Amino acid sequence: MKFISWNVNGLRACMGKGFSEFFAAEDADIFALQETKLQQGQIDFAPEGYHCYWHYALKKGYSGTAVFTKQEPLCVSYGMGKAEEFEGEGRVITLEFPEFYFVTVYTPNAQRELTRLEYRCRWEDAFREYLSELDKTKPVVVCGDMNVAHEEIDLKNSRSNVGNAGFTDEERAKFTELLEAGFADSFRRLYPDRADGYTWWSYMFKARERNVGWRIDYFVVSERLLPRVRDALIYNEVTGSDHCPVGLILE
Repeated sequence: MKFISWNVNGLRACMGKGFSEFFAAEDADIFALQETKLQQGQIDFAPEGYHCYWHYALKKGYSGTAVFTKQEPLCVSYGMGKAEEFEGEGRVITLEFPEFYFVTVYTPNAQRELTRLEYRCRWEDAFREYLSELDKTKPVVVCGDMNVAHEEIDLKNSRSNVGNAGFTDEERAKFTELLEAGFADSFRRLYPDRADGYTWWSYMFKARERNVGWRIDYFVVSERLLPRVRDALIYNEVTGSDHCPVGLILE
């Protein structure tokens, strides 16, 4: 099976930059989106042969996720079913299939001056607990913009970014806690030493042209699924957003 995940930074804008062509060419079994920035009825995108699921944020032009799947899931849920403070931003969609759960996530950004770091850490704890509960029933495939570069190898300028949103000790530790709860970063497990595999670039200073980026988009899987992982992909040649798509091939 082929899975693809992409933070499109506004689907309507990305549509005009080759999104539909990439979607059709890749022919993924499941295609997940983050940061759609949509409200219901704002776009007419219902690809033939796919079941479509959208999770909208209450705030217009903000956040939002979507999943397109060829196989109809057994059931679909939106959000984590946790405290109300973690709902309303359209950040999580879960699809249950016979052999696994598929979750797409758009993790909250800690923001400049780390104004949302405390909230982000609480959210991380709730999300880890949510995934762990799913994992007790069947293995989990999690994808999305997780808004953290886990290790120094995951961003170009690690030294100058220590303490910045996405590379704080707190955020990195939360990702470590997730992995220690029985999950694996598929790309890093397959490519432990690859230092140029970035998925996000600033629009400033020709960062993408110079590949001065961060790897903050992931496919994380239950440890017991690792033997079935055939490849973890980064489509860094695909433009249309400040993020590029990432992929997973699962046997």
